[in-house]
Amino acid sequence: MKKNEITFIPDLNDYILSVSLRENSILKELRDRTDNHPNSILQIPPEQGQFMTFLLKMLNAKKVIDIGTYTGYSALCMSLALPKDGKLVTCDLNEDWADIGKPYWEKAGVEKIIDLKIAPALETLSGLIENNESNTYDFIFIDADKINYDNYYEKALELIRPEGIIAIDNVLLFGSVLNPNYLSSDLQKVLSKDDIESVKKLNLKIKNDERVDISMLQIADGLTLVRKKSVGNNV
Repeated sequence: MKKNEITFIPDLNDYILSVSLRENSILKELRDRTDNHPNSILQIPPEQGQFMTFLLKMLNAKKVIDIGTYTGYSALCMSLALPKDGKLVTCDLNEDWADIGKPYWEKAGVEKIIDLKIAPALETLSGLIENNESNTYDFIFIDADKINYDNYYEKALELIRPEGIIAIDNVLLFGSVLNPNYLSSDLQKVLSKDDIESVKKLNLKIKNDERVDISMLQIADGLTLVRKKSVGNNV
């Protein structure tokens, strides 16, 4: 072990969840429903949803974008952190998947906050920019097709306000950023070499991007937080 390196025993994550996870019953119902979905690997874990909710509350966020709806768990987590006059735009191509989450959004009373856009996410983001919404969003979560991660990142940088935060999911890709052989046979069917290379390139790009402050976290499958610097301000 390297000096000052902290290692985690396998049971420690279970302990962390046992003393820190707060997941309300509606969120758990949706997560349990998603666990039975054939593509359940796309679901973020509850501790990640709780962490993003924490960030939104710290930011006093009112405007959020969720790039990659899936069954709507991340949208539900984040919408619960917003005020009644808040706005969450969530983007996906698969309406059937998103429809799974709608009853839970309604049950939680946040359906009016969530604006579901069924269209290519880049089109939705470009539309928001054309609608003069650049520099107005407080938080943007990127968790969609990996090939377009860099495109989503650039659009997000345009839409996020100065000092707002972009969270980028799956930046470790189950270890495949180090070695593609770390992927299970099931994941090899979902993730291509191009997906892996796209994420690796974006990771390096963000490391050297002077427009932002960054922190990569070992939560879930890796989560990079990006804070947009104020114009003319390197602090």
